[in-house]
Amino acid sequence: MKRGYLSEYFEGVAAKRLTAVEADETRSNQHEYNATRAMLDFMGRPAEKTRLPARFIYMSDEDEQPVFEDAFLTLYDSRENQPHRSPEYRFYFPTTQVSQLAGENDLLVIAKRRDGGLLVIVAEDGSSAANQIEWLFGFSEDALPRFSVRAELENEQDRVGLAATFILESIGVVVEPAEETWLDVMLSRFGGGFPKTLDFSGFARETISGIDPREDPDAALMAWMEREEILFRTLERYLIGERLSQGFGREDIDGFMSFSLSVQNRRKSRVGLALENHLAHIFGSLGIRCSRAAVTERRSKPDFLFPGAAEYRDPGFDPLWLTMLGVKSTCKDRWRQILPEADRISPKHLLTLETGISEHQTAEMRSQGVQLVLPRALHETYSPAQRDWLQDLRGFTGLVLDRQQER
Repeated sequence: MKRGYLSEYFEGVAAKRLTAVEADETRSNQHEYNATRAMLDFMGRPAEKTRLPARFIYMSDEDEQPVFEDAFLTLYDSRENQPHRSPEYRFYFPTTQVSQLAGENDLLVIAKRRDGGLLVIVAEDGSSAANQIEWLFGFSEDALPRFSVRAELENEQDRVGLAATFILESIGVVVEPAEETWLDVMLSRFGGGFPKTLDFSGFARETISGIDPREDPDAALMAWMEREEILFRTLERYLIGERLSQGFGREDIDGFMSFSLSVQNRRKSRVGLALENHLAHIFGSLGIRCSRAAVTERRSKPDFLFPGAAEYRDPGFDPLWLTMLGVKSTCKDRWRQILPEADRISPKHLLTLETGISEHQTAEMRSQGVQLVLPRALHETYSPAQRDWLQDLRGFTGLVLDRQQER
């Protein structure tokens, strides 16, 4: 097991595409997947039927949150009563919400966790979710007619960075990276509490040397975001531990629920704000003029307007020199929120950290006049056809600087 890699969380993982018989309960009552020898190397070869606790997960682009259901897989040798033949192991699965939602060609992933439990993930065919799960576990875009297996999970592609953390937590795997060497500094500097996100983003940048956003804005953004995430979780874990050590009264259910909700809300809001903070710093380092959260039509507030709000409101300023950037750490269907934010500007640019958005979604973005911007390192999670269209941060900042200097 190597800390900071998928091997820290999983012993092995297998993936395939569901056949009609496996997905359609009207076609078969067997409810089984055929196991491969490579799977059995990390799943085991029990001498008798063995029920394994499993969390079933269904993921699609239509649902904001995955469908979860706890059940089991039963691993058994279908030739147990035929000693003259070699064993043939199968997984029996019960009827669940997930099995009822599954369809032919959906991606199936069975992952064995370090605690012995299983994750059984079904991701809708052609969805962003399927792309992200394939990328997370290092599977190719092959047809996967039978289980493909990975058990080492310690290659460079298996490092759990920021993008992988987002996906893991979407399937209920808690990632707790830590940078304890900075804990005392943070407690002293921030008075034993959470600082404003702007201050925390600045602190995160201070802790990394040798990064120049003027040389490589894409690498700078990813490095700063990953460092801030690690530092935040280090501080958060300590402060949560301190609060829990004080305990909650027997009747203080409302207090506990309120505390839990505040933790969740802080995590959700902070990532987007941190992303905006680091982008603003990059723009400033490059000498790019912009306005942040300026009010446009219908009281909309695009995250960044270039070269600024005054130019946008000036009817005599040529809209060809205006640029808008929306910022969303993850997209799903929320990318449409930027469409009405600046009527004078087309196309509208949208920066995200979301990996593997489906070709269907990016085609719709293009048809709606949205140009997707991602840090260069995340382009590999998209298909070759999509990469030809994607823009990286260096390309975006170059565009804005050219427009600014040509005016």
